[in-house]
Amino acid sequence: MLQYFDPRAEAFERDLGTPPVLSETRVTLSIDGQSITVPEGTSVLRAAALGGIAIPKLCASDNLEAFGSCRLCAVQIDGRKGYPASCTTPVSEGMSVTTQNAAIAKLRRNIMELYISDHPLDCLTCPANGDCELQDMAGAVGLREVRYGFDGDNHLHSEKDHSNPYFSFDPSKCIVCSRCVRACEEVQGTFALTIEGRGFDSKVAAGAGDTFMESDCVSCGACVQACPTSTLMEKSVIEQGQPEHSVVTTCAYCGVGCSFKAEMKGSEVVRMVPYKGGDANHGHSCVKGRFAFGYATHKDRVRAPMIRETLDQPWREVSWDEAINFAAGRLKTIQQQYGRDSIGGITSSRCTNEETYLVQKLVRAGFGNNNTDTCARVCHSPTGYGLKTTLGESAGTQTFDSVMKADCIVVIGANPTDAHPVFASQLRRRLRQGAELIVIDPRRIDLLKTPHITSARHLPLRPGTNVAMVNALAHVVVTEGLEDSGFIDTRCDQQAYQRWRNFISDPRHAPEAIAEITGVDAGAIREAARAYARAGNGAIYYGLGVTEHSQGSTMVMGIANLAMATGNIGREGVGVNPLRGQNNVQGSCDMGSFPHELPGYQHVADDAARARFESEWGVSIGNEPGLRIPNMFDAAVAGQFKALYVQGEDIAQSDPNTQHVESALRSLECLIVQDIFLNETAKFAHVLLPGSTFLEKNGTFTNAERRINRVRKVMPAIAGKEDWEVTMALSNALGYPMDYAHPSEIMDEIARLTPSFSGVSYDKLDRLGSIQWPCNDASPEGTPTMHSVDFPIGRGNFAITEYIATSEKTNRRFPLLLTTGRILSQYNVGAQTRRTENQHWHAEDVLEVHPSDAELRGIRDGDWLGISSRAGQTVLRARVSDRMLPGVVYTTFHHPGSGANVITTDNSDWATNCPEYKVTAVQVEKVSQPSEWQRQYRSFDRQQRELYRKPSRRNNDAPVENQDEAKTGTGSGAGKQKGTEHAGS
Repeated sequence: MLQYFDPRAEAFERDLGTPPVLSETRVTLSIDGQSITVPEGTSVLRAAALGGIAIPKLCASDNLEAFGSCRLCAVQIDGRKGYPASCTTPVSEGMSVTTQNAAIAKLRRNIMELYISDHPLDCLTCPANGDCELQDMAGAVGLREVRYGFDGDNHLHSEKDHSNPYFSFDPSKCIVCSRCVRACEEVQGTFALTIEGRGFDSKVAAGAGDTFMESDCVSCGACVQACPTSTLMEKSVIEQGQPEHSVVTTCAYCGVGCSFKAEMKGSEVVRMVPYKGGDANHGHSCVKGRFAFGYATHKDRVRAPMIRETLDQPWREVSWDEAINFAAGRLKTIQQQYGRDSIGGITSSRCTNEETYLVQKLVRAGFGNNNTDTCARVCHSPTGYGLKTTLGESAGTQTFDSVMKADCIVVIGANPTDAHPVFASQLRRRLRQGAELIVIDPRRIDLLKTPHITSARHLPLRPGTNVAMVNALAHVVVTEGLEDSGFIDTRCDQQAYQRWRNFISDPRHAPEAIAEITGVDAGAIREAARAYARAGNGAIYYGLGVTEHSQGSTMVMGIANLAMATGNIGREGVGVNPLRGQNNVQGSCDMGSFPHELPGYQHVADDAARARFESEWGVSIGNEPGLRIPNMFDAAVAGQFKALYVQGEDIAQSDPNTQHVESALRSLECLIVQDIFLNETAKFAHVLLPGSTFLEKNGTFTNAERRINRVRKVMPAIAGKEDWEVTMALSNALGYPMDYAHPSEIMDEIARLTPSFSGVSYDKLDRLGSIQWPCNDASPEGTPTMHSVDFPIGRGNFAITEYIATSEKTNRRFPLLLTTGRILSQYNVGAQTRRTENQHWHAEDVLEVHPSDAELRGIRDGDWLGISSRAGQTVLRARVSDRMLPGVVYTTFHHPGSGANVITTDNSDWATNCPEYKVTAVQVEKVSQPSEWQRQYRSFDRQQRELYRKPSRRNNDAPVENQDEAKTGTGSGAGKQKGTEHAGS
């Protein structure tokens, strides 16, 4: 049962068969004498379920197309011969259906008898016992005995496949219903599974004789969820048994914001099941959200507060009170000595809205300055600047579902199948339905390999030339008369438009003029521009390959210009859609994490907005922006910035020019890190406060489509406090009182102060399931599609987007361009996923090198390569790949020892200081030993881990007997957690 009851849950959790084709025409039929009215196109199976009549079934599922293979759902229809399958039979006006009589019952029992005759009789020991549709259906049809023997041909001794770390495949229990195959095709879009053989010899296979791990399977779990038996079963369920209750919550990985049911035994998570009522994911998931939750109870968790005076001292485990008082005392002393502006805070895009809001409130009200920033600075701050300048709001315009109405989909600088896989599955579905695809990326991404798509274009531009490309696309639109004049006349500022039109019409922006700059054929650019402009609905989705450039803000404005010029704003199927990287990047921006903006993007210089916060908070707030993260680092190195409070962010690994960041952290007199693990930043800390995972807290996340979703606590906080409680305690110790009993009270305060959140409350979220802001008096239940009538700034503002080449250029010393990205199995800096079985897929970061560049340097797969840039040097293993252009190399950044950011430079976006991760000039050569930075890193890492593990004293007097006791947190209010060794940990 659901511990949290969603009023919509009953309808979503009941299997209603194939969803109906939406139709305004309704028909009335009789099923077992009951009159039922449903939309035309509804299947008989679904119509019966809507009427409360259960028809037995095995191959049907509410998220798959009707298949009709099991025949168990056979019914009798007046005037028709035989017993048609109700899942594939559409209703018609006046139809009379009988679902139960003696003949139908006999037919169903015979069908079930055939299934059971080739199925192991181990129901008592089967891990699916109590959750097996085959077992349920045998009972439903009244099967009591099986007449056929087991000594003939059967599949009972088929070899099991345990290769996947998260689930097993037992073909002896397979009934070949094809649900797993269809889920892989229709829901996930990978087409990894197939049916081999014919008749009795048919079987499910993962490729041509491959195991699941050897196949194209991406471990999304769709097949496991679809399986009606224990053929495909989570290893956690096999080991722990069936869960006994569940809680609906929100995934803490990427910006899609999938809803899950955490299925529990007591306070142990047995499995995470994608929730069908989730408005962002509709019951689908990826390998991270579905399976990689074991980090929450990993042995590496920080389970008690720790302090130390200097970095060369062992950590000392203390009580919460001592740690908080120590931190507050340090902060007060530093401000007294160096001034009010000598300290600051960094919020987290992994924490909840409420927790992020409290950190920026602590900085502004408790610290008395505006020195607050967030990791969104290094990913999507250009989105905020660029979209606010052009469209008037710092967020994407659409729902994810909107893509299903797009006719042309442009993906720029994003790799959805790896970074946003659940949305990518939906996007692929639309491509299979006939939508055109245009990918603008230096690398050939997997989306281009989507099976059964009709039109896909790839514009493989050189890194750093985005703005030249978007200007060329817009030039084609304007000079070939492809603009939407009606939209421009009624919705856009005419003076701004004329200035932009004169600018973009200049021949220097023509595809032929910029072909040499971008490296893309002019004809291909023209064809792409025409396809987007002429499509009924054109949608643009972009990622960090747009924002993490010196012209990131310019490029975002260029994208908005292109969308406005073609009228692709303000309805479903169109829009400008940033794909946010972390689970709450959008929320951390919304909550006022930037030094120049209060919550809701209200500038600190706005007297009226500031007055509202001052009245609520009871303090004066400065009207000048504080320090950004790069400014904090520079000021720390200069000796002017002395203390930093970092909640849930690993700046030592994630920020560019690692050596400069480390120098800044070493310069601090007090670094307070609040996190779930001893991460790279915590190795420079003086105070280590345990963080809490999404499973241990209440709150909300806001995803990439502005959707606010509830996060619900499913297990006690390992260290005894949720993150918001830690921030509140620190604020109180500093002398600024905070007194909240529950995160819902924090949201109520946010709603009072933030116009776009004014209608948001936990009660409304529980009632509606989720809300897309703005939610206010004008839109009391939220706003799925932005800018449908007008823009927040009145009329759309076309911005001039001059292309200025990055200062990071190749030369004879650094002839290659390095760009970076993510991989499906890992997440961000890898702190969570590296502590799960996801390590099986990506145990190290590698450098992808084009074959021609590899041949020139004598490089083969697996060679150690030294990568040198103007900023530093690191060493990675080689992977020869033709996914990039010659002259471009590529790596990921999920492992701290890889040093990917050792070689990235200090170059940043002109407007927001977002780092230019995507363009670094490098040289690559074969080496035989790690870089100097890597040697220093390993030495420092060993030293800090040893200091972390050394015996310490709790509460100044009680010795810790051993590390295991210290890890459990016994004696410090944590309580020993169970299940640290279950599958997925």
